[in-house]
Parts: sequence; C-alpha cells; structure tokens
Amino acid sequence: MHADDFGFGTQIRKSPYFDATVRWGAKAFSVYNHMYIPRDFGDPEQNFWNLVNDAILCDVGVERQVEITGPDAARFVQMLTPRDLSKMAVGQCKYVLITNAAGGILNDPILLRLAENHFWISLADSDILLWAQGVAVHSGMDVMITEPDVSPLQLQGPKSGQIMQALFGDEIMDLRYYWLREVDLDGIPLIVSRTGWSSELGYELYLRDGAQGDALWERIMATGMAYGLKPGHTSSIRRIEGGMLSYHADADIGTNPYELGLDRLVNLEMEADFIGKAALRRIRDEGVHRRQVGLIIDCEPLKGPNTSFWAINRDGTNVGKVTSAVHSPRLGRNIALAMVSVEAAHLGAELEVVTPSGPTRATVVERPFYDPKKQLAVA
Repeated sequence: MHADDFGFGTQIRKSPYFDATVRWGAKAFSVYNHMYIPRDFGDPEQNFWNLVNDAILCDVGVERQVEITGPDAARFVQMLTPRDLSKMAVGQCKYVLITNAAGGILNDPILLRLAENHFWISLADSDILLWAQGVAVHSGMDVMITEPDVSPLQLQGPKSGQIMQALFGDEIMDLRYYWLREVDLDGIPLIVSRTGWSSELGYELYLRDGAQGDALWERIMATGMAYGLKPGHTSSIRRIEGGMLSYHADADIGTNPYELGLDRLVNLEMEADFIGKAALRRIRDEGVHRRQVGLIIDCEPLKGPNTSFWAINRDGTNVGKVTSAVHSPRLGRNIALAMVSVEAAHLGAELEVVTPSGPTRATVVERPFYDPKKQLAVA
C-alpha cells in the first residue's frame, strides 16, 4: 500500500516516520493525540513474540511533548502532578499522573527533566498542552508552554540494548532505567531515555528534527537487522501482561489514583500545592468504592483486544467493567484489567464477565500477570 492510501483528512497528523512505517508493512492505523499510530504489521501474536524474544521498533510519534521552560518551570510542573518531584534530578524521567481539581486523572505521562528549568511531558492520549496553557494563564508563574518538534520512537525488547550499543557505542550501556541522555546519531539530534510501554528492556529515541524521521528509522532498522529487529506496534498483549494502563480504557477523567492502586504517585504530605490535593486527601480518608483488579477469563482464546467495556456481574448484580482484555499466548490464558466494586475486588473472587460470545466465568488475580517486579525492564 502507498502512504496516501490511509487518510481521514489533514486534521489527523502524520508522524515523521509515517511513510517509513508504510514502506515497512504497516497495514492499519489508529488515531491517538490527533495523529496516526500504526496498529497492524500483520499477526499481533507474532508482533508480541518479536518483542519478547528479540526487539521491535515502534512509531510512537503520537506521544506528543509538552515543553515547559522559564524561571518557574519546576514549580509549575509540580503544580500539575501529585507525585513529589523535589528530588527529581536533571537527566531523570518519572512516571507521573496529571490530576484535575476533583482528583481525576487527565493523563499518565512520562516526565523528562532536560535541564533545571526545562521539562518535557511525554503524553498519553489527551490534550495536556491545552490544560497546561490554561492552568498557566492565572498562575502568576513565569513559564513558556509549547509543543516542540519532537517525535519519539520506541526500541523495545531483550535485544534492544545490543542494538543501542551498535548504534551509539559502549557508553550508552550505562544509561540507567528511567534516565535520559542527549546524543547525536550521524548528525541526527536525539534525546534517548531508558523507558517504554512494553515492560521489557527498552529505549525511547526522541527525534528533535522531524525532517530526519525517515533517515532515523532506516538507520535503526539497518543496524538492528543483525539482532532480529522487526518493525512493530505497541503490543496490547505485553502491556496488559505488565499491567500497564491505557488512558481512556483503564483510566480516565473520572478515575482517581487510589482506585488504580497508584498511591505511590501521590504525596499529600509535601509542602508544595498541586491541583487536586484537597480532593485526593478526601478520597484517601474516605476510601474508594471501586478498585482495579486483574482477571483471568475462562473462555476460548480471545481473538483480539476488547473494543467495548464488558459488564462484570456477581450474583446477578453489576459490579464493574472489563477495561482491557486479551489472550496471552505465553500464559495460555485470557487476561484482563478491570474496575470492580471493592466488595468484588479481593483475590480469588469469582465473577461473571459478559463477553460478546456470552457470559463466562472470571477470577480476580494479582496483577501484573507477568514479571511483577519489572526485572526485565530494570535489569
């Protein structure tokens, strides 16, 4: 297929890697942050095995950056998130939540600190550029908030370290988990971080010149061939195995951090004020009415991820919904993330999930479903 065969009009943006992904076999796209993201390079199960056995290269240019600079940048960024950033060093990355005044989650991005007063918020799927600019208007803080010319690629999988070593030399091997480095690849300006949406060893390469997207993609693929690198897409199977959130599915503006068990990302004791602090204190003190759980669903292997929220019942009463479900070929089971009432959230609880094929039994289990201590990604 040709790149022009895909399209909804000019309002959906193409990443600097769009043409390259089509050349390398992308067959279908989804829309994320008003941009195309490749979702199909053939069999999703093969994409999963490519990821967990070797490595895949994914176009995640849809992870738009919100750049915050200016004398008050650090203070402003802290206002956006309940996570304590007081010890965040230059060169460090952190997984954060951005909350509104009611404690609802607006986004769950990676925050990168490039300099003392220079931050990038690497977004999940929602318009945080608009939120941040709006918050800034009456904040009285001296900040500049823009969307820079930055487009990330994800290089993920157990061979990703060897490919990075071949690209950048031995010194890249001491880049620690959730840290970043400014590098240059044959004149292509990059920020490289040891992060990713796969729960595997992985790196993100943030291109700082969109005109060089094609060159960067081809350079990485050429180097990676010897290590079994394949073009790919973010794996629903692997991210659900790893218990990683997909915004709009597993969390949204009506979800709070305590329902997701993400208490560690909220510091109500710090002096700094942040949006949602009073609401989150109240939620913590009163307790939540529902919680995210892992489920094993006992039915024939699911053909793909769910495309609607499936009702969950207990003794004939609705107690929640399945937010993300998929068949894991490695575990040989149908696994799911779900939001259920606290009464139904205990390990071992027997529930009924209403799948498109009909009602089926499900059991509440620990999540993540695989490598719970993240040893693969951290090693």
